[in-house]
Amino acid sequence: METGFLRRIFLGLAMVACGIVVAIAGARPAYAEPGATLAQVRERGHLSCGVNPGLPGFATENTDGRWSGFDVAYCRAIAAAIFADPEAVDFVPLNARERFDALTDGTIDVLLRNSTATMARDAGMPLDFPAVTYFDGQGFMVRKQLGVSSARELSGATVCVEDGTTTKLNLDDYFRAQGIRYEPVVFGSALDTIDAYLNGRCDAYTTDASGLYAHRMRASDRDEHVVLPEVISKEPLGPAVRDDDPQWANLVRWVHFAMLHAEEHDVTAANVRERAANDPAPVVRRLLGMEGEFGAMLGLDEGWAVEIIALVGNYGEVFARNIGDESPLNIQRGLNALWTRGGLQYGQPIR
Repeated sequence: METGFLRRIFLGLAMVACGIVVAIAGARPAYAEPGATLAQVRERGHLSCGVNPGLPGFATENTDGRWSGFDVAYCRAIAAAIFADPEAVDFVPLNARERFDALTDGTIDVLLRNSTATMARDAGMPLDFPAVTYFDGQGFMVRKQLGVSSARELSGATVCVEDGTTTKLNLDDYFRAQGIRYEPVVFGSALDTIDAYLNGRCDAYTTDASGLYAHRMRASDRDEHVVLPEVISKEPLGPAVRDDDPQWANLVRWVHFAMLHAEEHDVTAANVRERAANDPAPVVRRLLGMEGEFGAMLGLDEGWAVEIIALVGNYGEVFARNIGDESPLNIQRGLNALWTRGGLQYGQPIR
């Protein structure tokens, strides 16, 4: 055949292929109207927040049905920003397998359930991770009587691990890289996993380091369990939202940043309203709604940050009360210290 004729055939096929791609791309659901999620939350009258069914320090429900914990405080902070009422929250306990489905199908508005932001979740699922509220890493816990001081000594050990999490993947990667043989014992929920370890089903238990300290509280002989020094992964934990409403993602992100700015500038639950009335510092005035229209950018009243801090607290207060030095867990700030104190936490400028 003539070269020109072949070229026209190939060009036609390419145009058809491009049309198919465009059609497929066009079939992707359009972004929600900006502010659609916020409007739905307001119309409903409360925030629907997915949380862990039970993780001491992060999310627990008492016998009266009241929820508390570090992640729970963030649910309340979002509600405070929207409604000036931290109680305007419906807490939805979710296990690891069902958490993202509950978010994508609209059962919840935001997920705050010690969930790690990963590339597969951020780019491969219809999710967005607006902020890192807690920098964590995976570790191991063993009984002292096992006589090991390092995860590298766990050759041939049985390890209790929760299914449907990044934890199992990290565990496989670590032992494969170390050339160590081990036997995973997999369970469907965090509580089943830690209970199996405490009942002697496994030599070791692995999860995020924060979870190790939290779940050790369940042991009657907690002093007989030791957290090994290895941290085998990066686990940036924080809220997850659907990726079809950028304004909602911005709102959730700036709730976290506002709490960080408040701690950095010593704005506390006790002094925030007085600071809002009298503070001359420009950065504080912008944070607390005395200058600019930053609340309007989020679809909120200008006093949104004042309500968060007054009703829930700044980042340091929330950390200390739930998992830090004012709590039974007594977790050190470490990477979660402010950037001014050697940590990784800081909020983007309000400007």
